[in-house]
Order: sequence, then structure tokens, then C-alpha cells
Amino acid sequence: MQNDAVLVTIKGVMPTANGCAVFLGNDDKTFVIYVDHSVGNAIQMTLDGVKKERPLTHDLIGALLLGLDAQLERVVINDAREGTFFARILLRMENELGKKIVELDARPSDSIVIALQQKRPIYVARVVFDAVEDMTEILERVRKQQAADSDEEKDTPF
Repeated sequence: MQNDAVLVTIKGVMPTANGCAVFLGNDDKTFVIYVDHSVGNAIQMTLDGVKKERPLTHDLIGALLLGLDAQLERVVINDAREGTFFARILLRMENELGKKIVELDARPSDSIVIALQQKRPIYVARVVFDAVEDMTEILERVRKQQAADSDEEKDTPF
């Protein structure tokens, strides 16, 4: 896994006109995946540790995994074509009948939420990581702008 995939973390979630930009990366590179508002909100709520009154879809999936005694091993964003990313969820199941690894096709956005909730790693295939545009500077610029906007709001008397 070490040579063909890169461990990444969520560096930020920013609202956009059509959804949310999810910035993922490591110390070398940051890239962005665009997701719809609802999944972007689920990612941000998970990052913030927000307690929900009722379970959302991703919470239900986590409960199902628990009920089936299946553990999320990892998530791998394994492909990108024409601006669309693809992911695989790897589950480990072990019971009296034996051990089994189950690999499921999934949207990266859903996979990210589940991985965050289960505190499991998110990987990106090396070929995908090497091909995506580095957005590190853009993320830093957005963060600086948000900080400046926040400072202006604090200075406003009303």
C-alpha cells in the first residue's frame, strides 16, 4: 500500500456556489474534490464533532457496519476521470466462518464521511495523487481571506 497509495487528511471544507470544496492532502500536496452541500456539511459536522439529534445516512451506515460486525479498513480514492473522482471502501469482516475483505465502489464524498466517523485512514492512489493539480497555495489564500473577513466582522460595531 505504501508505494501505490498516499495517505491524506482533510485540510479544509469550503462552501462554493454549487456545493462544497473538500481539500485533501499531505505535507507535499493538497487537491480538491467538489461535493454537494449535504455531504460537505456531513464532512464538516464530523470534523467538528457535532452531535446530531437523529442519525444521518452516514451514521446509519456506521451503525449497520457495527451491527454486522464489519470494520472499515480504509478508503482509497482510486481513480479520476474528466473531473470525477472514484473511491473504494475496504471492509474487514471476521466471524466463526472465517475472515473476509469486502471491497465496495463508492463516491469519494460518502467514503470520506464514513472514514472520518470511523476514524480510519483515507488514501489516494499514487497515480491519482500525482495527476491532480496542487491547490496548496489556493487553500492558504482562501484561509487568509476568511481570517481577514472574520477580523473585519469583529470590528463592525453592529
